[in-house]
Amino acid sequence: MLRAIIFDFDGIIVDSEPLIMRLTQRMAALEGWTVSDEDYYRNYLALDDRGIIEHLYESHGHRIDHGRRDELVEWKIRLYAESIREGLPPITGATEFVNTVAAQFPLAIASGSLRSEVEHLLLKLGLREKFAVITTADDCDRCKPDPEIFLRALERLNHLPAFNTGAKGEKAKREKGEGGSSPLQARECLAIEDAPAGVRAAQAAGMKCLALAHSRPLEALQHADWACREFADVDFEKIQAAFESDEC
Repeated sequence: MLRAIIFDFDGIIVDSEPLIMRLTQRMAALEGWTVSDEDYYRNYLALDDRGIIEHLYESHGHRIDHGRRDELVEWKIRLYAESIREGLPPITGATEFVNTVAAQFPLAIASGSLRSEVEHLLLKLGLREKFAVITTADDCDRCKPDPEIFLRALERLNHLPAFNTGAKGEKAKREKGEGGSSPLQARECLAIEDAPAGVRAAQAAGMKCLALAHSRPLEALQHADWACREFADVDFEKIQAAFESDEC
C-alpha cells in the first residue's frame, strides 16, 4: 500500500538544475578546470555542494584540499542565494501534481540542497505547507547515491501522527474510536527522482522510484520502477495499483 511520497527537489519541483550547472562550471573555472553541460548532467547531478567539489578534485586528478573545498562551498552558497532571491520557476506540472497528491498522502522532500534554499524556494512557489518533512544536505553525511537521505526522510515521516505508534498516540486513537496506526515502511513510500544516482539511492533505501526525464534522457532512467518524460505522462492510478498488488 502506498502511504507516503518523497520528492527530490532540484529538477523535480523547481527548475534549478541549469543554474546549479552554471555555478558549478564557474566554480570549476576558479580552479582552472572545465565542466561541460553533458559532464555536469552525467556526473554531478544529485550530488550536494560538498560532493560536487570533491568530484571536481577527483575527476581532475587532485587530492581533496578540505580547506579550499569549504571555501568553494561557501562561494557557491552565497552566489546561489543571491540568484534565487526572487525565486525560480517550477518544473512544468509539479505544482499541480504536488497539490493533487498532498490531499491523499503525507509528503516529504529529500534533497541535496540546503534547507534554507529548499524552504525559500518552496515558499516562493506557495508549496511549503504541502510538505510535512524536509530532509536536506544539512541532515546527512553522505549524498546520493547513498540511501541516507531517504532513510532520514522515512525516519522523520514516522514521527508524524499518521504513523506514530507511541503508547500515548495509540491510547488517544482508541479513545476517539480510531484504528491504530502502524509504522511507515520503506516499501510503502514512492520516491520521485530525476537523476540516475537518485533512483539508486531510493531503491537502496528499499523504496520504489518514479523517475522523470527532466534532466537525463529517458533511457538513462530505465532502472527506476517507473520512468516518464514529465508529470503529465504519469499514470498515478497505475502506480497506486502496483503498490496494492505487492500486498497480495
